[in-house]
Amino acid sequence: MNDTLMPEQQNGNCAAALDITAEKCPMTFVRTRLALDVLAPGGLLAVRLMGEEPHRNVSRSAKALGHSIVADTPQPDGSVVLTIRKKEASPTPA
Repeated sequence: MNDTLMPEQQNGNCAAALDITAEKCPMTFVRTRLALDVLAPGGLLAVRLMGEEPHRNVSRSAKALGHSIVADTPQPDGSVVLTIRKKEASPTPA
């Protein structure tokens, strides 16, 4: 990501951060999903993105997969930082 730390990173709450401001859809969510896949259940991912379409698509796709958007923070440079909490692991059938 950029040298500027986001508040979530400064507090040590995010497990990972991803800057997809230069990406175009559908790669915005492909990169986000790959980052989510390696996180532990319940982990936080801060995603910096640029533009209305990536913002809408990444938010919608993350929610559709069961993850939660815990923060949606506009940045001074016009980008947005979405903080996504990875869904908890599904219980294994007995």
